[in-house]
Amino acid sequence: MAEPRALRRWSQQVLLWPAQYWMLIRMWVRSALAYPLSFVLMLISGMLITGTDFFAVLMMFSHITAFGGFTLGEMALLYATAAMALGIADLVTGSIERVGQRIRSGELDVYLIRPVPAFIQAAADNFALRRLGRPMQASGVLIFALVSLDLDWTLAKIALLVLSMITGSIIFATIFVLGAAFQFVAIDSAELANSFTYGGQQLTQYPLAIFGKEILRAVTFVVPLAFVNYYPVLYVLGKPAPLGLPSWTGLLAAPVAALMVVVASLAWRGGLRRYRSTGS
Repeated sequence: MAEPRALRRWSQQVLLWPAQYWMLIRMWVRSALAYPLSFVLMLISGMLITGTDFFAVLMMFSHITAFGGFTLGEMALLYATAAMALGIADLVTGSIERVGQRIRSGELDVYLIRPVPAFIQAAADNFALRRLGRPMQASGVLIFALVSLDLDWTLAKIALLVLSMITGSIIFATIFVLGAAFQFVAIDSAELANSFTYGGQQLTQYPLAIFGKEILRAVTFVVPLAFVNYYPVLYVLGKPAPLGLPSWTGLLAAPVAALMVVVASLAWRGGLRRYRSTGS
């Protein structure tokens, strides 16, 4: 009977996480909105900076009609889903990459004595509302893609596309958490995680088959970035999956995201157990 009670207590705590997270970020949201003109300018700047990537795609397609077997509309769909997934993950959990600074300064001790999980506090730390710029810019590209594509949209395809952006965000978020957990071992290694998150978005906005089978196997079986958007988009577009994988591989995005959540949770808990206070 002890295990069901422990599981019920853990479930009740997890249900409190959204309210606790909102309580912590509300201060940062108010702070950002206190200067509306500055906030709007930063939001527009963020959209323009991230938008240069898609401008490069447009320039490329002014000389070609297809890239890696993808038309401009299909490339726009890949780009939009990758940018949307990273944008949401970066907005919600991107601040957790600062945990290395907290460990070095000893400020992580404060997280451990507050009645809110350290993970929630680290994810909400210095919440930056300006990061909305990336998903907003991705929304514009997504509309362009949906208008450009001549697809027979079904309810199943629409549901899979929406679900893939959610699961893609979860996969990117777990990589943020894995990178933060690694900083308990190697402090100030945030750039390593960035190579998989921001670098991963750069990678997944293109057809992954163009990078060769070795890279494709790595982002399928080692760091499952291909499940962020590539395999789900292939399924939606009716294109065959590479590496001899079945065409329904794109449907595995949700189980892969769930597996990544388990791995990231274990890594974060292991990192916290390893943490030793600086004594400050």
